[in-house]
Amino acid sequence: QVQLVESGGGLVQAGGSLRLSCVASGRIFSINTMGWYRQAPGKQRELVATLTSAGQKIYADSVKGRFTISRDNPKNTVYLQMNSLKPEDTAVYYCNVKNLYGPAISDYWGQGTQVTVSS
Repeated sequence: QVQLVESGGGLVQAGGSLRLSCVASGRIFSINTMGWYRQAPGKQRELVATLTSAGQKIYADSVKGRFTISRDNPKNTVYLQMNSLKPEDTAVYYCNVKNLYGPAISDYWGQGTQVTVSS
C-alpha cells in the first residue's frame, strides 16, 4: 500500500504562484510514475503533469510553460510549481502514484488539495 499526503494548495490571485508537494510513504516500486491530476467542479478529473522514475515528463497542453513537475526520489516526494496561474486553473489537485511491475499497475491517490485562483 502507498499513502499520499498533499500540501501547498490555497487561494492566489491570477498571475500568482503556488507550489504543491506530495509525500509518498509505503511500498514504492523502483519503476513508477508520480504526478498530479485536477478536477474542477462539474468536470472530469484530468492529467496535469506526470514524471516517471526514468525522468520522463508529460504536461497537459493547458499548463505547458507555466507549471513544472519535479521529484525528490530519496524523499519520495513530488512537487508541482505553478506559475502564472489563471482562474481556469481552479480545481482540486490530486497527487497520484503508479507502481509498475511488468504489465501490472497499482494506482494510488491523495486526498486532494484545493487551488483557487481569483481574477
